[in-house]
Amino acid sequence: MAVQKLNIEAFIKLANEHPVIDVRSPDEFEHAHIPGAYSLPLFTNEERKVVGTIYKQESRENAIKKGLEYFGVKMRRMVEEVEKLLTGDGCQMTEGKELRDDRGQGAAGQGVNDGKNTSSKTVLVHCWRGGMRSAGVAWLLDLYGFKVYTLVGGYKVFRQWVLKQFEKEYPFKILGGFTGSGKTMVLAEMKKNGVVVIDLENLAHHKGSAFGGINMPVQPTQEMFENKLAVELGRADDRSGMTDDGKSDERNHSNSASPLSSVNIQSSTFKTSSTAPIWLEDESQRIGNVNIPMPLWRQIRTQPVVFLNIPFEERLKYILEDYGKGDRGKLVDAVNRIKKRLGGLETKTAINFLMEDNLTESFRVLLQYYDKQYLKGLQSRENVKDLVTELTSEKVDAAANAEKILNTTKELNA
Repeated sequence: MAVQKLNIEAFIKLANEHPVIDVRSPDEFEHAHIPGAYSLPLFTNEERKVVGTIYKQESRENAIKKGLEYFGVKMRRMVEEVEKLLTGDGCQMTEGKELRDDRGQGAAGQGVNDGKNTSSKTVLVHCWRGGMRSAGVAWLLDLYGFKVYTLVGGYKVFRQWVLKQFEKEYPFKILGGFTGSGKTMVLAEMKKNGVVVIDLENLAHHKGSAFGGINMPVQPTQEMFENKLAVELGRADDRSGMTDDGKSDERNHSNSASPLSSVNIQSSTFKTSSTAPIWLEDESQRIGNVNIPMPLWRQIRTQPVVFLNIPFEERLKYILEDYGKGDRGKLVDAVNRIKKRLGGLETKTAINFLMEDNLTESFRVLLQYYDKQYLKGLQSRENVKDLVTELTSEKVDAAANAEKILNTTKELNA
């Protein structure tokens, strides 16, 4: 079997079916990689530096010879690791690093190969720019009997593909609502019902507010966040090809008692398209330490919003359940991070309540602050009155509110 080279589109399509093996150094992989890829470095971080220095200061030939010194002793081990990856029997250690996927899991273990076809002995291999590292490993695996595909242009071309995804137009619909409305859980329920959803907070490992990093995994780098988001956009765009009836609706859904009346949202037009929507949660551009890419962010801000309006006290109860058991020190640190915007007096009041273990009153102060911030962000949209449809609910109930949103959107499309 000969090694076959693929362009980026074909590579990504096959990546949904077969394991992707990233042979770049551990540091390169750790910084960012193709989502779902496994790290099988040809060189350690130090070895890569040595080979690179020889390439620059001496010659290509000397660099190859040095690389072969490192590669030769690893050949058997690398073949065995890929073999065990495909069989799910576990894996050996490579230069002190376990073959692992982007969740930090070893090749062994339940769920690692979910959705991947490992019975065909097919693997996809790439390095930084489709050069000697991927060619060397691909040659070895092909020689052993694996079916091997490599990526023309390597990870560098993948990054170019990633950035292009943020320039495309998508049929987004946005789920909005004040903090504590349970929007993330509502979207999860909608997803169970076959709705196309991208969970930005899950991709970012952050819930968005100053408190959003508490009890969450370490955030990805900006580059890795973009990689994950681009792949999700590609998958969602494929799924959103499912069509609805394509009808639009011009009915008025005003609510004079609504908190939105303070920003002059009296009515809205919920426009539909000929494709199924991709639902996102209404987020700030910055989610913790990562940012939604600007071209995509600009598009999101022009898309229809369903505003889930839930009473303050109900949302306060939900927040208490969500954050009430959190570490007090981390909660105090989070309050201090918004001190400049919250104001000195309110900051002191919120922290004092925390120290007195009066979480209800502390979170009441904070929730009032976040409600004001959310309204400010909502109002900053252009044509806000034409974008927002309000939906009132009395409870923070993910299943019930998801059903209400789905029924409402169906009615609007009828």
